[in-house]
Amino acid sequence: MKSASAFCFLVLILFVCAGDLAAQGTLYKESSAPAETRVKDLLSRMTLEEKIDMLGGFEAFYIRPNERLGIPKVKMADGPLGVRNYGKATAFPAGIAFAAAWNKDLTRTYGEMIGKEARSKGVHIMLSPGVNIYRAPMCGRNFEYYGEDPFLASRMTVAYIRGVQSQGVVATVKHYAANNEEYDRHTVSSDVDERTLREIYLPAFRAAVEEADVGALMTSYNLINGVHASQHQHLINEVLKGDWKFDGLVMSDWTSTYDGVAAANGGLDLEMPSGQHLNRDTLMPAIKAGNLTVATIDGKIERMLRIMFRFGFFDRPQLDESLPLYNPESRRVALQAAREGIVLLKNEGSLLPLDRGKVSSIAVIGPCAHPAVTGAGGSSKVEPFLSVSPLEGIIAAAGDRLKVFYSAGVDYDLETLFRQSQFYFISEKNETVRGLKAEFFANPDLTGAPSLTRTDKQVRFNWGESSASPGMPTDNFSARWTGKIRADVDGDYEFYVQGDDGFRLSLRNQVVIDEWHDQGATLKSAKVSLRGGEQVDLRLEYYEHSGDAEISLGWRRVSESKDSEALRLAAKADVAVVCVGFNPTTEGEGFDRPFELSKDQEEFLKSVASVNKKTIVVLIAGGNVAMSGWIDDVGGLLHAWYPGQEGGTAIGEILFGDVNPSGKLPATFEKKWEDNPTYSSYYAREKKLAYTEGVFVGYRHYDKKNVDPLYPFGYGLSYTTFQYRNLKVTPSASATDPKIKVTFEIVNTGGRGGAEVAQVYVGEQNPAVPRPVRELKGFEKVWLKPGESKTVSIDLDKSAFAYYDVGRKEWVVKPGKFDVSVGSSSRLIRFSQQVMLSK
Repeated sequence: MKSASAFCFLVLILFVCAGDLAAQGTLYKESSAPAETRVKDLLSRMTLEEKIDMLGGFEAFYIRPNERLGIPKVKMADGPLGVRNYGKATAFPAGIAFAAAWNKDLTRTYGEMIGKEARSKGVHIMLSPGVNIYRAPMCGRNFEYYGEDPFLASRMTVAYIRGVQSQGVVATVKHYAANNEEYDRHTVSSDVDERTLREIYLPAFRAAVEEADVGALMTSYNLINGVHASQHQHLINEVLKGDWKFDGLVMSDWTSTYDGVAAANGGLDLEMPSGQHLNRDTLMPAIKAGNLTVATIDGKIERMLRIMFRFGFFDRPQLDESLPLYNPESRRVALQAAREGIVLLKNEGSLLPLDRGKVSSIAVIGPCAHPAVTGAGGSSKVEPFLSVSPLEGIIAAAGDRLKVFYSAGVDYDLETLFRQSQFYFISEKNETVRGLKAEFFANPDLTGAPSLTRTDKQVRFNWGESSASPGMPTDNFSARWTGKIRADVDGDYEFYVQGDDGFRLSLRNQVVIDEWHDQGATLKSAKVSLRGGEQVDLRLEYYEHSGDAEISLGWRRVSESKDSEALRLAAKADVAVVCVGFNPTTEGEGFDRPFELSKDQEEFLKSVASVNKKTIVVLIAGGNVAMSGWIDDVGGLLHAWYPGQEGGTAIGEILFGDVNPSGKLPATFEKKWEDNPTYSSYYAREKKLAYTEGVFVGYRHYDKKNVDPLYPFGYGLSYTTFQYRNLKVTPSASATDPKIKVTFEIVNTGGRGGAEVAQVYVGEQNPAVPRPVRELKGFEKVWLKPGESKTVSIDLDKSAFAYYDVGRKEWVVKPGKFDVSVGSSSRLIRFSQQVMLSK
């Protein structure tokens, strides 16, 4: 009997154990299990080969799935101006426009809309936000980012990420780090000292990790202090994963991995868009040789699996079919963002808002007036369901009584021009051949016999990092195009060349454009008089040193009739609105743009201002442009950035006063390029880009050098006025744990409702190390009706007073005196109070 009982008990034990083992066998599939438990369980079931295979991207925009284990195919999409790659989507204003709105709640809502649209397309990971600092106005991707100040950028970053991730979508903060120019981005080293990195270029990334708990981070193309970002041991393993305790996924930007073993040991978890370097052929021999550990590989897979479990990718479909692809809610947010992000920079004689009862006609002219320029170029460019141009928005806002005239004035569709320009040459057989004779040389100086000779019907090439032709080097090559052109009629003709690196154009054996030096993608033009029927010899020479390679050539007759028509309309209208700036061809990813507007736009703008004293400029650009040649001649200036699909509506509403502008500059606008702190160091020398200005970026430099900018950081006009009063600052605090509350009142003393952005700055008196005069440490956007007042309260903690001590490798606050200031810009300080931090 006892033996029978014992047998039954043994059977029971075996049954229970079997049940436990069965449960363990599906543990990673149990949604109720802790995420870390599921990660460890699934990791234990993967072979080393399966793990390594996951380290390389799949089908360009996916993490590789594993059918055997049920690991899903994780889908990514470009951002941050919208959900790209999978059809039409809402085109939101550019990131810098959100920074100009200074509205954290709006930015969070924008993130939520991005998250919802991502779910409507089954996207798991959004490749946004971009949070690099605006260092100089020419950077081709400034428009994606949040301006020059690390505190402002951090607040926008946190808000956006929280919004996206609240919808079950992973946000990816990028580009880590010091990616502040696009020119030659694969090979240039950003040489930055540690304190400058910590205080200026890393805070937004740190905030993304420590405050927003971002799921993923993307490294940049450039090198930092001589080491590629995708294999940077210090920045990834020591700072990101060590100091900040980041436990999410670190991925490369597309084709920005350069050494598989170095990247694996340097902290990169996922190579995109494929495993060109992180693959079995590279990593298995390194493991066998002891140069790479299996534990390092396991750590990368753990990070991938962690975000999959954390965001529920194993437990539900990512595609949410209840969400509309075309979301009216997103459209409303895009419109509100455009309204709040547009900055009124000049309003001479209260020209604006336009009075419908006094203005009977308005001329809307310029290349950016119609069709809409919703965003700049590159991976952030979104094809919207619809878009409203400034012309359309102004017509809608003007109403039926006002006459609206329109002319482009200047044709700035260079993409079409490059494709359609006509050339010919006479062959050795004395035959006329359409196109140009092209000769390519495997050296940068056009010497020796050409390695390749061919006919190119047009010159419109963007080779990027690739070779111009099989057998040609990807760097250090040159090319020459020769042939003829024939003008149809007598007149002035404009010739355009855009190139990266050097180029020069000759007509009749006379050089008319000479840019024979290393540079990012640069557009230059020259005006030449030609006779009808004249055969003109043409020669274009080009060289590529390193990095991206591109060259384009186009020409056309200067349309005097179009210019004359536009000027005639401007002269007869009560008001002229001139829309100028850049577009996806002339500003965007992979190249830096000029500081100046194109010569024909600037000349046209000055011509309009000469015939209509009530000229208002609407600027479409990712930052500042050279304005000294025309700013004094115009009555008004709106900076619209890239305002997204609803930008035209917002522009019309602001011009006519239906919306009171409330945007403030997120970057200092210099009077001239020479005033910028990076003027002598922006362009790399021998592949080294020295950040010689240190922590004195943007307004920090202008304050230190006492240089007056054209428009200061934080500046923006309104149609109403505001008064600040009753400042109260906590009188004293401990340097070890300062907690200070700043309170004050703002009163709307004008006749219109509006919003003011109150800015709190902190500056240390007699600092032990060089520190800025003042730094932004708090802000609040306040909406007020006429006569209404509100009390604003802003808390300052240790971070508001600290600097990074390189020797101690930590943030420190020294006891002493600090100025706490409240202003409506970095230069318009309303009041200031001294506080003492004791030991």
